[in-house]
Amino acid sequence: MNVFCRRAALPALLLFALAAAPSAHALDYDPAHAYPAGCVVSWKENVFRAKWWTAAGHTPDELANAANPWDSSWEQVAAATPTGCPGEPPLPPDPGHPGEPGQPAKAWLSKLLADEAALAAAFPMMGPVRSSLRTLDNASVEAVQPGRMQNPANVRRVETILDAARFEHLFVLRAPEYTYEGFLKSIAKFPAICADQATPQEAEALCRKTLATMFAHFAQETGAHESWRPEEEYRQGLHYVREMGMTEASDAYNGECGHATWSTEAWPCGRWADGRFKSYFGRGAKQLSYHFNYGPFSDAMYGDVNVLLDAPERVADTWLNLASATFFYVYPQPPKPSMLHIIDGTWQPNAADIADGRLPGFGVTTMVINGGVECGGTGPEHAASANRISYYRAFAATLGVPVDDGETLGCRNMQAFTEASAAALPIYWENNWTTTPGCKLVGYQTAFSALKEGDYVQCVRKAFPDVEIIDDLGG
Repeated sequence: MNVFCRRAALPALLLFALAAAPSAHALDYDPAHAYPAGCVVSWKENVFRAKWWTAAGHTPDELANAANPWDSSWEQVAAATPTGCPGEPPLPPDPGHPGEPGQPAKAWLSKLLADEAALAAAFPMMGPVRSSLRTLDNASVEAVQPGRMQNPANVRRVETILDAARFEHLFVLRAPEYTYEGFLKSIAKFPAICADQATPQEAEALCRKTLATMFAHFAQETGAHESWRPEEEYRQGLHYVREMGMTEASDAYNGECGHATWSTEAWPCGRWADGRFKSYFGRGAKQLSYHFNYGPFSDAMYGDVNVLLDAPERVADTWLNLASATFFYVYPQPPKPSMLHIIDGTWQPNAADIADGRLPGFGVTTMVINGGVECGGTGPEHAASANRISYYRAFAATLGVPVDDGETLGCRNMQAFTEASAAALPIYWENNWTTTPGCKLVGYQTAFSALKEGDYVQCVRKAFPDVEIIDDLGG
């Protein structure tokens, strides 16, 4: 995940290299060839430069016919400008489009990556979202130990706020599978949680609020909820590891597994030795459920969707029981923002959000986690939402988080996120349904995520199986 930004920058670096001074050999425009950015050609007694990758057949005449200069890939330059391409001849005929009849279609990898970067750049929030999803390699995560000086910076920040003794006190009824070390590892895996800010004071304040928010939801999702106990209810979180009534032998949450769909192809359900499908009921501090959530979580943790689809019990029995919650904290579910971006202020409501009551504060995180059940309406606060507010206030007081009188803590007057929301970022790739090899961004879920390196090319490969993708970037 930590290569998202590098990947997006790759086409820009490529174009920068191509834009170097062109070589001196003469070059007349040939409509059978495509031209990389920076190529200078002569055409009808004038000289033109390709501003970006230009497909075969797109003549410089398009500049004269364009409504605006920026609508054409060509720009006219001084007649004395040397013609030629920077360092290499123009590309072979028609590389980005289906070939001539009887010839295999081809697409250049550099062109696909440039297309991807351009499509993503049209959405300003794509950069911050991709950055927030960076992950630490598993070897470094597994090395995390309480008090270790080499722990990542965000982990050390958490340790200064919450040591092992305080963790035990706040989760006094926790199941033994939930450990302090496991919690630190779950923080380490996602460096955007409790990350550095403009000042150390700002970073600490934001980290404290993050922990109070997380813990309030832990208490509601996995708490014992036993008011007769001497321990306050907000301290009864992390009591359950598995959804109540479920065991590994349960035959539940796998109804879709037997159907041939794109989602079961993307995230194939695991099977027991007798052929039965594994069950993807709620496990861990977030109660992760369904194969289409286990698969992406597995991919984020291991770069392989099958690890946890084949062994979903690991989300209960290992530190992944807490990492599944930090994974949920940083990942958006458009049109809903991530909880991280709500708390750190990256998400700001637009007019549609404000009209629907979605205002910054703890309440909108409840909308994200369970809005369909607990939010909306004009009556009193839903009991579960009221619990979350109570727990948040208690954790905030314990962790030194100020709760402003004007903060929206509940969600009873809040409507569900819509496509008009500021967080409605399309994060999936879909066939562009044209004859040109490429994919487009959509808001509905597909097998290919714009938040995962390599998925754009895989989308093109899937959508245009007859197109040969040529790696012109040297591997």
